[in-house]
Amino acid sequence: MTVDDLEGSVAVAADARSPLVRLGHLLDPGSIVALHPPDDSGVLAVAGAVGGLPVYAYCTDATRIAGALGARGADHIVAAIEAGVRDGRPVLGVWHSGGARLADGVSSMHGMARMFAAMTAASGRVPQLSVIVGPAAGAAAYGPALTDVVVLAGTGRMLITGPDVIRSVTGEQVDLVTLGGPEVHSRTSGVAHVVTATEAEAFAVIQRLTALLGDPGTIDPALTATPTDLLALLPERPRRAYDVHPLLTALLDDLPDGGSSLVELQPRWARNIVVGLGRFAGRAVGVVANNPVRKGGCLDSLSAEKASRFVRMCDALGVPLVVVVDVPGYLPGVDQEWGGVIRRGAKLLHAFAEAVVPRVTLVTRKAYGGAYIAMNSRGLGATAVFAWPQAEIAVMGAEAAVEVLHRKRLASTDPADLPALRTHLIAEQTRTVGGVDRAVELGIVDAVINPSDTRRALAEALATAAPRRGTHTNIPL
Repeated sequence: MTVDDLEGSVAVAADARSPLVRLGHLLDPGSIVALHPPDDSGVLAVAGAVGGLPVYAYCTDATRIAGALGARGADHIVAAIEAGVRDGRPVLGVWHSGGARLADGVSSMHGMARMFAAMTAASGRVPQLSVIVGPAAGAAAYGPALTDVVVLAGTGRMLITGPDVIRSVTGEQVDLVTLGGPEVHSRTSGVAHVVTATEAEAFAVIQRLTALLGDPGTIDPALTATPTDLLALLPERPRRAYDVHPLLTALLDDLPDGGSSLVELQPRWARNIVVGLGRFAGRAVGVVANNPVRKGGCLDSLSAEKASRFVRMCDALGVPLVVVVDVPGYLPGVDQEWGGVIRRGAKLLHAFAEAVVPRVTLVTRKAYGGAYIAMNSRGLGATAVFAWPQAEIAVMGAEAAVEVLHRKRLASTDPADLPALRTHLIAEQTRTVGGVDRAVELGIVDAVINPSDTRRALAEALATAAPRRGTHTNIPL
């Protein structure tokens, strides 16, 4: 059944909330082919295309019982997911639903369980992308949460129980936006990977992500032949904080219109680390980067969890990784220890050590302590590790190490002589254990490279690495 047939069959097609209208905005004109006849199940599942790339998609029907889902609606979603796995195509979901249909009783819950099982079975096998364009409650919130990426439009809401139920059970007073709107899910919960102001913008993000994950391309080092002065994007003073985004923009390919190809995920949550998808030397890659302008670039429990989930997604979907490192260590503090930094930090170690996709690391300024290990170090199996000439790799910074190792000597030195002694000891510490020369000698850094040659060096390393892909699912850590 084509889109023309559907337009004649669906009475509510003029309604902006209609699945046919919404899928028409998301998919290429004329590409929609329904997977089932129109019905009152609350779901429309279709085959279609995004930028010419074949996909499967489904959309809940907010014009019928607020988009509530029963067993038949779940069947349609399962069919779309299973078709995507069978044909190796991305699966896109558009959500505006009150969750399971109460009138259907336990059969609707059984349908939701089968839908969740299908999403889990497809996890890591094909990209699954969700866009939330209205309230998505209960099972309609858990469904998107099981997919790889959640895009939340300004009109979107995600929640398990509504304000009325919360008020009656706990006495808490809260409205729908405060409970499950874009602000809370982009800054506090981390549930939403991308937030947009409008539904149209949300569809545009899904289209960009579909192109990156569904049509990854290949690495072409020739595209990086022109030197790029990346060092100029860092401050002259090595201790000064900076925003890593301009560096990532310059490192990745530009779009045809001149904009950055980077689609950052979870940009307002755990902001001391940046993760996202973009194109590098013609191929879709995942990027993980410390961001020194936030918490000095330290890793902490939330950033480790954010990065580990992203690394596992890229590995499961066969997306190579570019890791940009400027990290002074893990953030110390009681809150971090009590907040599970050991458990969450271990997730990042596990994610990189498990990953088999090609993954290259660039150390720009510093990589200290356990955070050096966690950021795709050689010991965790990095394909290649490069460093800029001024980079330091050590257990801790040379200044801090001197204070620990030479505490008694410093304490017994005449105050007038302390500055000269500290300078001497710091230089010696840097030369013996804190610079990149020792790391190159040990084989944990492949080469010290000129910053202007960075793109070429990374591209050549990725191009010569055998393409591989993890065999695990993408559990929402």
